[in-house]
Order: sequence, then C-alpha cells, then structure tokens
Amino acid sequence: MLGPDGGPQPVVAPVIAQTVLPIPPAHGSPRRTSEAGHLGSTTMTVLITVWGAAPGVGKSTLCAGLSPWLAETGLRVDHFREEEILTRPQFAAVAEEFRATGRVEPKTLIAAAARFVDAVVASGDDVVIADALMPFVPTLLAMGHGEAAIDAFMTDLTEALARVRPVMVFLDGNAQFALSRAATREGEQWLDRYVGKLADYEVSPPVTDVASAATYLRHERAVTLGAVRRQDWGLIVIERADEQPPDEVLRVAQRALRPWLGRPTPRP
Repeated sequence: MLGPDGGPQPVVAPVIAQTVLPIPPAHGSPRRTSEAGHLGSTTMTVLITVWGAAPGVGKSTLCAGLSPWLAETGLRVDHFREEEILTRPQFAAVAEEFRATGRVEPKTLIAAAARFVDAVVASGDDVVIADALMPFVPTLLAMGHGEAAIDAFMTDLTEALARVRPVMVFLDGNAQFALSRAATREGEQWLDRYVGKLADYEVSPPVTDVASAATYLRHERAVTLGAVRRQDWGLIVIERADEQPPDEVLRVAQRALRPWLGRPTPRP
C-alpha cells in the first residue's frame, strides 16, 4: 500500500496498524497561517471525517483530541460535532426531512454537502474535523439503499466535495465490545434504544439483539470502507482502536494525518 507521496506506507505504530490510500497530487496541502495570523489561499481545506466500527469505539474522543492539536499548530479548525447535523444551517433541510418523514433522500444529503462546502470555503478554515458526518453510508443503509446505489451516491458526494480534500479516519475494532463500552458509558437503556432503532429500520442483516447488532455493524463497516476506497479519498484505518488508550489512538492518528496536513506554521 502506498502513502500520499507515492512511497511505501509508513509503519507508524507497533500495535495499531494503519492503511493509507494515496491522494492525487492536485489536492496539495492545506492553507497555511501567515505570520500575521491570516490565512493564505493556496490550496484546499482538509475535511477529516472520523468514523468507526461501532458506537463506543472512540470517535468523539478522537475528534476532541485532534481539534486542539490542529489549532495549536496554527491551523484554523472547525470541529463539527455529531449532534450538530441537527443545528447547522447547511443541514437544516436534512433535519426537517427526517423529522417529517423518518427518512432522508440521497439528493437531500448531496445538496446539504454542497452547501456545507460553500460555507467551509467561505469561512477560510484550514481543517474541518467532522464527527460521524460524511459519507453518510450508515444513513443510506438504514434507508434501505443497496451497495450499487451507495456507490453512485459516493460518486456524486465526491463531486460535491471537489473543493475540499476528504480524508476518513476509521477507528476499527470489535463491534460487540465497543457496544458494551458505550453501554457502560451511556447506560443499558441506551443500548436497548440503539438495538431497537436498528430493528425499526429493518436493516439487513436484520437486528434483534446485541449480537445481531454487532453482525450488522460489521456489514456496515465493510460497505463504508469499500465505498470510500473506490473514491479519491484519503483513508486511514486505525486497527484495534477499541483496545488502546485514547492517548495512543490520538498519537497514531496525528502521525498518520501529517502527510495530508503539510507543515503548518506555528502561531507567533
């Protein structure tokens, strides 16, 4: 597997393996912060979208660690938290459609993504950290879309994201263990609600209990990674993330992301 510079993939940790897909040279590096604190306009904003094998694998914790780390390097950072999809104006139509129908159409997601890119470009941010936002594959699976439809959607989404530079960080791990960890944090009622939500969506394979939810999440993982690999996205897979301390996962993610982020100038 090649790294972003076309050379051999670096080994960045003895325990957590990484898979890094190459990025087209035209993407360049993120805009740099000048000595006066203003952004240049040389290249693209990097969109780091963080996903994982299951709830409880550490996505939000990683996002919370990446955001200040990037800001300390002198980059302007937008941290898009998972719950903000209901409040960000660019996604208002998504929230309204879901509340009204319990579904979201692919064209609504594409239009929202395009509005989001407009806002990102206008803001001048160097990096966006998005917690469980794009590429929306779990949403599409829950709405009953098959892999062919998801691949077509991903092509449209990648086109909508053409003015930013998407890189997915995927936290891999044991889905059933991660669900157990999430239940410990959120309470057993959360786990019951989560399993019930998947059952109500009539996903495939069907979900009736925690074990079948873990089976479904393994399918969701395979579809998500496959769909991203077939596009010009950067992809970093951090294996066994659920077995590692959050600080170690953050350290590995930082090292793996550096080739995409260039060498930002520290703030004076």
